[in-house]
Amino acid sequence: MSLVRDVLGSAQRLPLAVQAWVFLVLMPVNLAALVVVGQPLGPLVAALAVGALAVNGVVMVLDRGFSLAMALPHVVLWVPLLGVIGYALLGRDDVGGAYAAYLVVLLVVDAVSLWFDVPDAKRWLAGQRDTF
Repeated sequence: MSLVRDVLGSAQRLPLAVQAWVFLVLMPVNLAALVVVGQPLGPLVAALAVGALAVNGVVMVLDRGFSLAMALPHVVLWVPLLGVIGYALLGRDDVGGAYAAYLVVLLVVDAVSLWFDVPDAKRWLAGQRDTF
């Protein structure tokens, strides 16, 4: 089977709610960080937000689909991202308007994702290596 077919098949085997979350919320909100690179802390926000997605592209290729290993880049990069966002929103006077609103959305989306990612990362570290 081809790699593309394996990855697409794996994505289709995810529960429909997970597919909707990943493809309609999680990815678009994190990819939108590329639009704010000109804002205060924008390059760091974009690097952390999009970096996790990029690393997961590699994980998908290596695992030939979606696996619990995809939680690891989220935990490693998005936990610091939440701190950066908190600092941007609470510790800087030059962050406001639409950028601040976007940061709040990114904070909420990635915090929700991490709620699921931390247990998934623990399961992967404990040896659960199945691909969906």
